[in-house]
Amino acid sequence: MSPHQIVLSLQDWLSLFGHFLGLSLMSLGGAMSTSAEMHRYLVEQHGWLTQTQFNEAIALAQAAPGPNVLFVALMGWQVGLNAGSTVAAVCGVFICLVGILFPSTIFTYQVAQWGHRNRQLRGVRAFKQGMAPLVIGMLLSTAWLLASSGGAAGPKLWLLSIASAVVIWRTRIHLLWLLGAGAVLGGFGLV
Repeated sequence: MSPHQIVLSLQDWLSLFGHFLGLSLMSLGGAMSTSAEMHRYLVEQHGWLTQTQFNEAIALAQAAPGPNVLFVALMGWQVGLNAGSTVAAVCGVFICLVGILFPSTIFTYQVAQWGHRNRQLRGVRAFKQGMAPLVIGMLLSTAWLLASSGGAAGPKLWLLSIASAVVIWRTRIHLLWLLGAGAVLGGFGLV
């Protein structure tokens, strides 16, 4: 039983599914680009997750091998556990993953087919070039959200994030080494 107990009605589950369906169509840089809206909805608006549960879902999914969209499954799992049962947790995983994956998968497949057939068109080339700044901005909003929730460790997290970005940009050190170093620093309570 989760220490953060919530009660979800059928309408709440349908609302959760509908919200993730909508987020799916906005997730231009992947599901992570919509995590700020997920935070607003799950933590701030409904209180279905705590700030710590939200951060841990993202951190665990980023550290684990495989697609980073797994953080959505972890959020659904935690919402279900907070609702009081393992069955609800499995439903939460299904609702959140199908919601975030189905529309964007169908849409992306159709648009990719069309874009490939029309790759020579000026509008298609311009669209591809114009999406890069939008995706970067959405990912930066996620970084801001996660770093600003660090409390007293906030300045240390910012410094670590900036140092990591510089190391990735200027060296050939693999990102996993930096993730490992961050885990060690966190394990010793330094950040």
